[in-house]
Amino acid sequence: MRKIIGLLLLGIVAWGIAVSLTRIPFGAPKTKVGRYYVDKGVPETGATNIVTSVVLNYRGFDTLGEVTVLFIATIGLGAVLTTGRRKKSERKIEPASLILYTGCRFLFPLILLFGTYIFIHGHLTPGGGFQGGAIIASAFVLIYLGCRGRRISELGSKLAESLGGLIFVIVGLVGLAVGGYFLINFLPKGIPNSLFSAGIIPIIYIAIGFKVGSELSSIIDKLVEETE
Repeated sequence: MRKIIGLLLLGIVAWGIAVSLTRIPFGAPKTKVGRYYVDKGVPETGATNIVTSVVLNYRGFDTLGEVTVLFIATIGLGAVLTTGRRKKSERKIEPASLILYTGCRFLFPLILLFGTYIFIHGHLTPGGGFQGGAIIASAFVLIYLGCRGRRISELGSKLAESLGGLIFVIVGLVGLAVGGYFLINFLPKGIPNSLFSAGIIPIIYIAIGFKVGSELSSIIDKLVEETE
């Protein structure tokens, strides 16, 4: 009986979804917001990557909130792991194989360079601070795999994280003082599709890249330390 009821409910849900999808006016947008961003994004922000112009210009305050959420999550994880920290075991850490050790050391600087490229070119090509920061954090995962027992510099991580957030807020406050709006693009927009363009957007993406990379690396470091 339960199976029959379950199948009936599943059929009703599937029918409702199918009816809803048939009534969606695909290809007939009801708002002009998306078209405005596509038409005005480059002239108003100088960023050829329209997604970047939306993330850091039209809704930059929301992006600041997302960075803050990641910061709070890092603090929460550190607090939980510190509270429930167990006594460190005396087991010996097995060294990585020669292939893994050599490969990780070879790939580490290349991944760091690629992550840096991703957030520096975020206003020109797909990518940005969040993606570049995640790539940088993945480089430190390789270090933990190939060079077991090593740890990232806690001072350096905290410094990069603090400076990234501070630069983001300072740029926003300068825009508020100069143009009357938080995160207003007060710097020259330059020539579109060139590296030195889009005003404050590359500066903010660099700050986000360092902040996200250091925060994710700190999370990885805490988790690795907890498992040892």
